[in-house]
Amino acid sequence: MNIKEALDRVVNQLDLNTAEMQDVMRLIMTGQCTDAQIGAFLMGMRMKSETIDEIVGAAQVMRELAAPVHIDAERLVDTCGTGGDGMNIFNVSTAAAFVVAAAGGRVAKHGNRAVSGKSGSADLLEAAGVYLDLKPEQVARCVETVGVGFMFAPSHHGAMKHAIGPRRELGLRTLFNLLGPMTNPAGVQRQVVGVFSQALCRPMAEVLARLGSEHVLVVHAQDGLDEISLAAPTYVAELFEGSVREYQIQPEDFGIKSQSLIGLTVASAADSLALIRDALGRRKSDNGHKAAEMIVLNAGAALYAAGHASSLEDGMRLAHDAVHTGLAWEKLNELVAFTGIFKQENEA
Repeated sequence: MNIKEALDRVVNQLDLNTAEMQDVMRLIMTGQCTDAQIGAFLMGMRMKSETIDEIVGAAQVMRELAAPVHIDAERLVDTCGTGGDGMNIFNVSTAAAFVVAAAGGRVAKHGNRAVSGKSGSADLLEAAGVYLDLKPEQVARCVETVGVGFMFAPSHHGAMKHAIGPRRELGLRTLFNLLGPMTNPAGVQRQVVGVFSQALCRPMAEVLARLGSEHVLVVHAQDGLDEISLAAPTYVAELFEGSVREYQIQPEDFGIKSQSLIGLTVASAADSLALIRDALGRRKSDNGHKAAEMIVLNAGAALYAAGHASSLEDGMRLAHDAVHTGLAWEKLNELVAFTGIFKQENEA
């Protein structure tokens, strides 16, 4: 299928099958489409609503074109969400990655700069002093030694360069937001994936099942957040052992008081880092306390997905200890120092 045929299909609200989507994605990712065609296709897909077959096909092509990271560790987990919820909350899932590592997990964190939000995971880590331009083997050493490593999406998905312009100019969530959590270069099979719509929870879990994932929690909160929320019940589609079950959780289920998200929004990566420093450090402010509780909720879920906890409740307890002992903040500083060594090596 060529791009013009695909455009004709999507503007007429007709779905593509998996093979057809693979054809289109290969055209896009190998530079055979114009920016106008890519932008039109992405918006057509969004207006039509992406199907499971389409997402699977697109993810498969991105995976085959990615530069892989081979990590010698079991039960790797990722905390990458789709973004696109428009709420500009601090980088919860990125902060959660350090909590998971501090609790004994191994996190192969995949992420990028902000597209539609104020602070992407790469923006936050760069502001903290983490060196991003790592080679695949250096990322692996970070995970194996520190417990957490960051895979900067452009470094592993070089073919994405053909869609960068249209995505930036649109400034809206697109199919590529959905693909980010599904195209982890380390082949992670355990994840907590935040999505911008509850309607996506089960479909995303089913897509990940078809892609070979083992244990995944796809979450969306009733207040619109693509994280497990401190302020409202959160809907969960949990993939485990090939089947998907759906349920709701709320902070009180884990002994945490529900609170508003006021004070947890940020305007920049620097704002996000300051809040995370407060949350994982001495928690001098009320907002720092709230941010810490929010991080515990999401890190606890990741520890459960990774198999380091037998239940969500157990995961929350492990996450609470890692946050309140200061070990999670130490992990961030450890990653800054460790990647600094690689920066010297790469620039020598």
